[in-house]
Parts: sequence; C-alpha cells; structure tokens
Amino acid sequence: MTSEAGETAPWPTALTVKDQGRLLDIAFDNGEHFELTAEFLRVESPSAEVKGHGPGQETTVGGKKDVRIARAEAVGNYAVRLVFDDGHSTGLYSWAYLAKLGREYDGLWAAYLAKLADEGLSRG
Repeated sequence: MTSEAGETAPWPTALTVKDQGRLLDIAFDNGEHFELTAEFLRVESPSAEVKGHGPGQETTVGGKKDVRIARAEAVGNYAVRLVFDDGHSTGLYSWAYLAKLGREYDGLWAAYLAKLADEGLSRG
C-alpha cells in the first residue's frame, strides 16, 4: 500500500488488544512495534468528532484516562475501527495512521497534555 506521500506504508503483522482493553499492541512488517494506550488512541481518533472537518476544527477531548478499547474491527484491508467503551466508534485507524501515532507518540502526547492544561481540562 502506498501513502499519499508516495512511500510504502507499513503493513501490520500483528494487532492485539491487551491489558483488558487498555493497550493496543501493533507490529509492522518493517520491524516497528508499538504499544499505544486506549486513552491516547481515543484522544487522537481520526474521527470528525476529534479532528473536525478541516484545519483548525480540532477538538481537545478530556476525561478519557480510564477509557478502554471494547473491540477492534477490521475495515477492508487498510484500517481498523476501534470501538471504545465510552461509545466512540467512528474513527477508522489506517495502518499508516497507527504507524504515525507510534512514531510520533512522545510529541503528540506532550502536545495533548499542554492543550488540556491550556483549556482547563483534565485526563480524569
């Protein structure tokens, strides 16, 4: 599969919901391996609820510290739909997006925590 930038996107070799829905463990054919928390995946959902319908329409979602992944559903051969126990299920996580989240976790998480503080929101 080729991404918008023309590079070959990594292909998942394993995807497992672990720790009673608190973690998504994903391994790729290029050797990358990530464990992403349900909270991180929920607040970085590619859904319109979180990302909006265009630049500048993003929403900071607080209060998801204890959210869990209820199930993961394959969407064709390009993505997974994560269904969270708070009812959120509209984000489709492409393989490329999951790899990006894993690679950029530290910066994305720090930016999220800063936004929470700036907006007076909490994780809990």
